[in-house]
Amino acid sequence: MDTSSSRTRAQDLDREDPLAWARSEFNIPTKAEIASAQLNHPPPVLEAEKSVYLCGNSLGLQPKRTRKRIEQYLDTWAKQGVQGHFKPLEDSDLPTWLDADARAAKLMAPVVGADETEVAVMQTLTANLHLLMSAFYRPDINGTRRHKVILESKAFPSDHFAVETQLRHHGLSAETSMITIKSPSSEDNVLTTDDIKAVISEHASTTALLLLPGIQYYTGQLLDIKTITAFAHEHGIFVIWDLAHAVGNVPLHLHDWDVDAATWCTYKYLNGGPGCIGGLFVHQRNSTVTKSITDEKPEEGYNPRLAGWWGNDKKTRFVMANKFHPVGGAAGFQLSNPSVLDITSLSASLEIFEQAGGVPRLREKSLKLTAFLEELFQEMSPEDKELFRIITPSDPAQRGAQLSVMLAKGILGTVMKELELRGVIIDERKPDVIRVAPAPLYNTYTDCVFFIEAFSAALEVCRTSRP
Repeated sequence: MDTSSSRTRAQDLDREDPLAWARSEFNIPTKAEIASAQLNHPPPVLEAEKSVYLCGNSLGLQPKRTRKRIEQYLDTWAKQGVQGHFKPLEDSDLPTWLDADARAAKLMAPVVGADETEVAVMQTLTANLHLLMSAFYRPDINGTRRHKVILESKAFPSDHFAVETQLRHHGLSAETSMITIKSPSSEDNVLTTDDIKAVISEHASTTALLLLPGIQYYTGQLLDIKTITAFAHEHGIFVIWDLAHAVGNVPLHLHDWDVDAATWCTYKYLNGGPGCIGGLFVHQRNSTVTKSITDEKPEEGYNPRLAGWWGNDKKTRFVMANKFHPVGGAAGFQLSNPSVLDITSLSASLEIFEQAGGVPRLREKSLKLTAFLEELFQEMSPEDKELFRIITPSDPAQRGAQLSVMLAKGILGTVMKELELRGVIIDERKPDVIRVAPAPLYNTYTDCVFFIEAFSAALEVCRTSRP
């Protein structure tokens, strides 16, 4: 396909991009590096040519400053030992280890639209989901009143597993207490807000909890978090949001939207690193310590939860008394002291978010970037378009950076292989979907053109090799 005009247009857009500087903050693998089976000896051909990395929805790229921050952490450990917990260092950008989680929560709060007291950087997404359900899913175990959990029929497996095991933990069964939402009209299970409202209304009197994704991982659909939360509250249902694909991708206003609780991972659009520490939001009305807790009645004055010593108020944390006096806010849901290595890596990326002006500014570029990619898909040849269709909603308000593309049956493996041969990295969801996600911090309009060129070439290979 002839993309010369698209390439010229992309180059113009890249020159005009006010966030173009952010790309230089990231390590972008070269084509030689992603083709190599060794870390330090890539093939000599095309060593400097950058790959086209459109996979931030799965694993964000590494910020260059991450190495510096981790080296500062390692130097502190090497030269200060245990003193690193409490001793500020004049020539280090890092907080003391005791305060590392509080600083990360402060950086994270504007990303999710919350007061910093409503955010904790802790554990991992599914662990946090279990912790939230242990605190806020209080079913009627006789099964006659509120005991049901509503989620989508194609929920990410971890969410599905968490719900099933929580039900069993309470002596309930998925057959009677788990309700899944399935679209009555979309073959890809793209859900309208009315679809979700209808299921809530049908089961309102027996439902205790609603668990939904901010952005659905498979289709890339962005749900109307504000409207759905308000509707569930009208029916007395507690709401938890899984924001794995939404955080750092789209603007969130969790406090103002009156969200009860939420959790997320940090290795996708937040670029924290593989398996990095997670995040948790608990609205202040659900996390306030309402009275001074006494040694005689340490269980009063706060919402019940699974507890650990790091959730203790800092004033009493090191007293080492076996009385749980939680700090107010989301921090009171913490268990063990968090990995400072993880927090250091995450905070390096959150510094760039702050420098870029926050998620609203990134969203401005993301809307244009994703729309440009969608336009390039639409301009592909009729022969190419017979082999795919975009399943992500075309309405920009119903999606983030990700476009999910359904391929003709049987060609996924060939497409992925051919893209990789051309230095393009995306991800797949079997049996037939690829997910393409231009991240505004480091992707360019030119990246989108390179992808379309490689994708068209991959489809041509599929056509010539199919029986």
